[in-house]
Amino acid sequence: MSSLSCDYPLNSAAPSSQQDRAIAPVLFTGREAAIASEADVRNGLSANLSRLWRYAFVLSRRRDMADDLVQQTCVRALERAAQFVAGSRIDQWLLAILHSIWLNEVRAQRVREGAGLADAADVLSFDGRAEADRKVMANQVMRLVDALPEAQRTAVFLAYVEGLSYREVATILGVPVGTIMSRLAAARAKLAEARGEEGQ
Repeated sequence: MSSLSCDYPLNSAAPSSQQDRAIAPVLFTGREAAIASEADVRNGLSANLSRLWRYAFVLSRRRDMADDLVQQTCVRALERAAQFVAGSRIDQWLLAILHSIWLNEVRAQRVREGAGLADAADVLSFDGRAEADRKVMANQVMRLVDALPEAQRTAVFLAYVEGLSYREVATILGVPVGTIMSRLAAARAKLAEARGEEGQ
């Protein structure tokens, strides 16, 4: 029984140097592309860790679960580095992975709300908002956002805190753009109503 081998068959001529030159770029291009993809993903993870953690906390509202979500996202992103399309938005790709993990693996195991929860306003930071009055307003808004239903809360965070477009938010959450617009409209109405009640 013959065994598999990388040797050329004896009855065929070895490829010429010209053939080698034609084949080698294909082989090296594939290998280099894989290495480049992993490097892009590693760099993207380093640059977006804080954003991933903020989004994980908005989803789970627990520090420990946010840590776990980010860790799982890092592992899965590196495992699927070859799937990342060079030149595309890596932050959007990473947020979509995190959201998928939350939906498929974590939310089903979530403990009852009220156990070990932290206030979003005490954890999320707003870069560049050093003024005390603006921080107070931001904290008030985050408390109101934290009280929204999950679907609206995630849409508000991605669109208004992370500054993503409606289409990008829709891609991350896996829903039509119209659904995002409806969720944001409903969220704005609830936030306006809540702020009106606070002002009375």
